[in-house]
Amino acid sequence: MSELVTKSVAQEQREQKIETHSAVEHIAGFTIVATAVAVLAVLVATVVYAQDKYSLKSPSGIAFSDFRGYEDWSAVSSARTDEVLKVIVANPTMINAYKAGIPGNGQPFPEGSMIVKLQWKPKKSTEAPFVVDVPDVFSQAFVMEKDSKRFPKTGGWGYAVFNYEAASDKFTADAKSPSDCGHSCHVAVKAKDYIFHPYQKR
Repeated sequence: MSELVTKSVAQEQREQKIETHSAVEHIAGFTIVATAVAVLAVLVATVVYAQDKYSLKSPSGIAFSDFRGYEDWSAVSSARTDEVLKVIVANPTMINAYKAGIPGNGQPFPEGSMIVKLQWKPKKSTEAPFVVDVPDVFSQAFVMEKDSKRFPKTGGWGYAVFNYEAASDKFTADAKSPSDCGHSCHVAVKAKDYIFHPYQKR
């Protein structure tokens, strides 16, 4: 009789161990799944944010995604008006053309050239020991791309403006961008292939 009791106790202990092991496996599995879901949610959120910016198209059909990576392009020049500070950047195709002497050598920029004018509202620096204006709120990306097949009526260049709103951290395509100092303004520098800013010495 005592042997049966001993076997029964031992059997119950084995079953409890199996149940405990099984419960631990379930908890571990749930933790892995929950972690994977959380990571996936972060990735999806990141992609959605990127798509929000690069899914935009101007009324003239210029896609913001054409200029992907512009944040890291080389600087061409800078400018200052009463209202905005501007930094002009260009893609490697256009930078290489500048370095080869275009447009000063009379040659046009090659197809695929892209240039972006980044604009900030200025503010007086409260940190510098001298009077200086520094960028405050980013406001706009004015873009141009060279594609003679798509833009034969405007010297081969397409123009667009993408506005930025700091409060919502969102870009929008400017509905008035075709008339916002696009081709009509740049005709003044037709002899320089419609580009105002030279590549500044550095």
